[in-house]
Amino acid sequence: MTDYLSVADAVAEEIRSGALRPGDRLPPQRAFAKRRGIANSTATRVYRELARRGLTVGEVGRGTYVRAAQDETAPALTEPAVGGRIDLELNYPAVPGQSALLAEGLGGLLRPDALAPALRPVGTAGLPAVQESAAGLLARGGWRPDPARVLFAGNGRQALSAAVAALVPPGGRLGVEELTYPVIKAVAARLGITLVPLPMDEDGLVPQALAEAHAAAPMHALYVQPRLHNPLSLTMPERRIEELAEVLLSLGLPAVEDAIWAFLRDELPPLAAYAPERTVLIDSLSKRIAPGLTLGFAVAPTALTATVAAALRAGGWAPMRFALEAAHRWQQDGTVRKLVAAKQREATERQELAARCLAGFPVRSEPRSYHCWWPLPRPWRADTFVAAAARHGIGVVPAAAFTVDAGHAPNAVRLGLATPPPDVLARALTTLADLARSAPEDLVTD
Repeated sequence: MTDYLSVADAVAEEIRSGALRPGDRLPPQRAFAKRRGIANSTATRVYRELARRGLTVGEVGRGTYVRAAQDETAPALTEPAVGGRIDLELNYPAVPGQSALLAEGLGGLLRPDALAPALRPVGTAGLPAVQESAAGLLARGGWRPDPARVLFAGNGRQALSAAVAALVPPGGRLGVEELTYPVIKAVAARLGITLVPLPMDEDGLVPQALAEAHAAAPMHALYVQPRLHNPLSLTMPERRIEELAEVLLSLGLPAVEDAIWAFLRDELPPLAAYAPERTVLIDSLSKRIAPGLTLGFAVAPTALTATVAAALRAGGWAPMRFALEAAHRWQQDGTVRKLVAAKQREATERQELAARCLAGFPVRSEPRSYHCWWPLPRPWRADTFVAAAARHGIGVVPAAAFTVDAGHAPNAVRLGLATPPPDVLARALTTLADLARSAPEDLVTD
């Protein structure tokens, strides 16, 4: 008689070696018993043992599948760093139950009759039904884009690259906030574009400074983050965004509006609502839904839609139709709405946690933002603080990453709050606070 544990051990070894991969379906128990030369009752015990070990998962009506590997993190908070590293650099929000919610919405798409068309190629305009649902997904603050003007890219960075390429020729000038999203620096370098840093105040980009810079040396376009700015977390008040729209219209200057984080403030309309004929709005699903779901959006004025679409095609940045179909279903069944609401709540909770852990420091943040900006106390410099944090196993981003001219970076760091579990985040922030209260020379040992 065959011992069920020895059979379970053999299957476990197949999973460990990669012979059976995550997502592979095991045969029905009767077929498994026949293949292994064991009794049906033994096969039942084997399947139970594999599930007990966390190696498989059963799905009612579908069968038993090899389970995806579990995340193994052992963040280190003491010097020297050992084990895993706490990431406050990358910022990818995921809420409890997210995967189960997304999987439920994908059920219908995985039927062979639905999957076959979802695996065919598609153009930058997607499909009319998907454009319609995308318009609903992007709508906020009473603004809703014309579905015919919604274009799709493989991800948000591709949409951003296409918009900049469509508006600014090689050798041209692109205005940016003096603290800006680091990716725009890489995009500009690749396209041969000069970035022009523009002054900011507590309300964001200063419109008059934009007008003066353009008068001194004309620019081809502006790149701006009006809502939940990265890295500062600030949101332009209505009067400021109206002033910016007026300047864009008076100068005849187009703008690329980065709205990647704006879903967290979905009660506020975008800049595109104030200057629709001058604004190309860029968005994606990576923050709103999941980082591994790469789908970008570009909402262009009617006069620029064809130009932006041509830039997407020239870059080879067309979307995957499967991602389009998935996003369409999640929008239609309410999954997107549920995830957005959950992430808005979670962002608020994490900001409250950060406020407690960093109490007494002049940290700049927004109640619904997933990051905060920390001007460091003297005598700390951003570079030495980042190095000291790394020795404690914590990754943070220095201000220099967000400036066009790193030599003029403020003495600050950005903290991403989205990635670690809340308890790990709290311990990391407490460690950073303790570090900031010490002096750099306190860390020097013989």
